[in-house]
This record gives sequence, structure tokens and C-alpha cells, in this order.
Amino acid sequence: MLGTGEWGSGSAFASPVMKDDPFSLGVASGEPRSDGVVLWTRLAPEPFAQDGKGGMPDRPVRVQYELAHDKRFRRVVRRGSVVATPELAHSVHPEIHGLLPDREYYYRFRAGSYVSPVGRTRTTPPPWSTPRDLKFAFASCQAWQDGYFTAYEHMAQEDLDLVVHLGDYLYEYGVQSNRRGVVTDPRFHTETVDLARYRLQYGLYKSEAPLQQAHARFPWIMTFDDHEVENNWADGIPEKDQDPRAFTQRRAAAFQALYEHAPLRRAQLPQGPDVQMYRRLSYGRLADFTMLDTRQYRDDQPCGDGASADCADRFAPDRSLLGDRQRDWVLNGFSRSAARWQVLGNQAPMGQTDQDPGPGTTVWMDPWDGYVAERNRLLAEAEGRGVRNLVVITGDRHQNYAWDLKRDYEDPGSATVGSEFVGTSVTSGGDGADMTAEGTRFLAANPHMKFFNAQRGYVRVRVEPERWTSDFRVLPYVTRPGAPVSTRASVVVEDGVPGVQV
Repeated sequence: MLGTGEWGSGSAFASPVMKDDPFSLGVASGEPRSDGVVLWTRLAPEPFAQDGKGGMPDRPVRVQYELAHDKRFRRVVRRGSVVATPELAHSVHPEIHGLLPDREYYYRFRAGSYVSPVGRTRTTPPPWSTPRDLKFAFASCQAWQDGYFTAYEHMAQEDLDLVVHLGDYLYEYGVQSNRRGVVTDPRFHTETVDLARYRLQYGLYKSEAPLQQAHARFPWIMTFDDHEVENNWADGIPEKDQDPRAFTQRRAAAFQALYEHAPLRRAQLPQGPDVQMYRRLSYGRLADFTMLDTRQYRDDQPCGDGASADCADRFAPDRSLLGDRQRDWVLNGFSRSAARWQVLGNQAPMGQTDQDPGPGTTVWMDPWDGYVAERNRLLAEAEGRGVRNLVVITGDRHQNYAWDLKRDYEDPGSATVGSEFVGTSVTSGGDGADMTAEGTRFLAANPHMKFFNAQRGYVRVRVEPERWTSDFRVLPYVTRPGAPVSTRASVVVEDGVPGVQV
């Protein structure tokens, strides 16, 4: 703990006397730009308080922050304060502007007599520059009860510029027992439906030290998939039968809790059940990250969801996963971008996943296989609008894939127009295996699939002007702590040559 010192007193909305550290959920930064970032923390001295208030009073509290060139804060470049309100669970999201491009910075917060852990962040290169490289990792799917977050311990030691999280940051299911099979506190047993319960679930997840380490080490770009709300939801349609009004309220609560626990800008502050999550972030002229939202605007999954071998409706020309407005925005971005690498941050696999090694085609309806016409249009437009290198990064499946994106999977001679890397889960599904019976079927049924693995971990990427390299970083187990990490495979995409090379 430190005294007031150079921070200033900040008398308005003065901090209450807190018996416990309010920075129990750590610090984070995100949405990096060439001139700034957004910082995040949430005051929660009691993160498991059942009312979702984190042990904070029902009044605003002033939180101060510092940003410096060095981790000892001898060369401070920004000091300021923001007000943490009970309406947003005493979370703060100060947006820092006017920073130098392509620079490393350190930051910290203060509330009352408590000072937060120190975080490290980084701005992106100037918009007009062509950086020598970009190093990032992407991850998804981290069911707390399925394993330890050891992957983040290793990710925090990597040499990275940023992290992309592709969804399923938490799961809505009740947590009946912990990783050792011990029954947990009854507060966690119910499914997440209302705001207090979502806040409690985020408190459980974000209390994990490895996750806090990875957040504090790098700026993150985040989006959501389904489990932040409910499994396989589609626009205003829930997976399970329920009152549509109740689902709208649930979605609003889920989006608010996500914002309260993520380093997102005010542009991503939800408006009731709606939130603007599709957006584009550039890394000079080397790469553009186009973050998709494949949940809020989609048509309901065809043929009752699940898997099907004879669902004609999945080919319907007007069926949309993105919605008209978002799809047009993506396509216009293809035309305007000067980036060498177009990176789509995508939630569920775009490439076809045929489960039948025989003459039939059996696919799941929830990912892009249920929305074939829009997939074909997107890939054709990318080629037609002169996208030099299209690479899709994806989560959801709890498996690692590297495969080619085909203009039309119904045509065996269809051209390869892009590449997709599907990353495995951090914990979801338990320990996993290098190869499974399902993986053997996938490799036999999908000639465009060049690599399969079903262990846990994340994908480390290095993007250079002439080459993209994805390293599949895997752990042998997650159901007990301390697992080592290794690179199971490195897969390359060459500049101007669509498709993956194993």
C-alpha cells in the first residue's frame, strides 16, 4: 500500500476504507491502436459476493491511474482518474490517447490506500508503416470446472505484441464441483441468468492467477461466442425454450457483465440487449484484424440445429450468419484495406467439417456449414476484391485444425482462396488427446484439412510480410496443475499463396 504521494488526493467520490485489496481481479489493457489503448480494472474486495457487488458500497468511487515508460514509474507519461460506479460493478475503462506508436508502456491503478499490480501494454505501429513482424496468440473456450488455466502461465512468458480471445471466455453453466471433484459453494451451482450471477461467474474465472498474468502482460482484443450468454443462441432466439422477453433480459445482463470484466472501449458499452462488437483494428499495413460477430445478427440454425446429412435449408441463398449490415461492412473493408494480411477473428469454423468419410456429407448446423451461401459469397468476394492474403482465426471446437478455405466445398475442383486456423480450448473438454477417432474421420473426410490435434492450449502466430507461421502450443494435461507446453506443429502460409503448408 502507498500513500497519496504524487497521485493526488482525488477528493470527489473519495474511496471508502477497504479492509481487503479491491484489485482481486487484476488489471488488463486492450483495443491497441497506434496512439493509445484502453485500460481496465474492477474494484472487488469480495469477488464472490453473492449479490454481484464485489463487496463495494452503492456509491461512486474515484480510481486513479498512471501510465509510464518504465515499470518503476520514474518516467510517467499520463496521470488521471476515472469514476467507478455501482451501475457497472465499479469497473473502469479509461481510454488513453496521445501515446507514441509501437511503444511499450506500464500502468497501474490506485483506489484508497491500495495500489494495483502493474500491467504492461503496447501501442501498434503507425498506420502508414509496414512492420517487420507481428507476434500474437489466440485462444478460446475456458470452462473453469474442466481444468486449470495453465496455458495462460505459458502464454504470459511468450514474446507477443497482443492476444486475441475468440469467445467462450466463460461458460454459463452452474459449477457443481471444482477440478478435484470437491463440491463448490452453492452460490455457483445455478446457471447464470441474471446480472448478479453473471458477475459472480466472472469473479470465479477472473480470480485465476494465470489468466490475470496474461491480461497484465499484453493488450487483448476480445469478442464473444455463445457461452457468454447461452449455448448456440442465435439473435433473439435461445437454444432452450423460454420466454423471448426473459432471453432478451438475459442477453442484456450477459453483455453488461462482459463489458464490466473486459478491456473494451466505450463504443462496446452495451445498449440493453445490443452491443457493437464487430470492428476493425490495424497493425500498420502488415495486418488488419476484422473481428466478426456471428451471434447477434444470424438467422436461426437450419434444420433444428445439431448435425445433418440432408439439410437442404443450409444452402438457402438468403440465409445469413453475419446479417446484411455486417456482411457489407466486411466486404467494403476488403476493398478499402491496404494491409497485406487480412485476419478475420471468427467464432465458429468457417471451413467445412464433414463428419462422414464416405460419400455423404454430415455437418453441424451452428457454424458456417449451416450458412453455405453466405460463406461462398464472402470467400468469392475476398478473391474478387483483391484480398492478397485471407487468414481466418477461429475458436469454438476444442480442437486444433489447419486447413484450406475453398470457394465452394460442393465442387471437388474448387479453388483455394484462403486459410483457416482453428485453435483448441484452454480447458474445455478436459485433457484431450493428440489424435482421436473423430480426428481420424475428419482427416479422411476433409481433404482440405492438413492438420488435426485435440489437446488443450493456444496458437502462437508470427506474421511477416512474406510469411505467416502458426505454432500450435499444446499441454499434455489440464486436470492437474503444472503441465509443460510444447509446439505440436508449425504451419505456414506464404504471401500470395492461399492455403496452408504443413
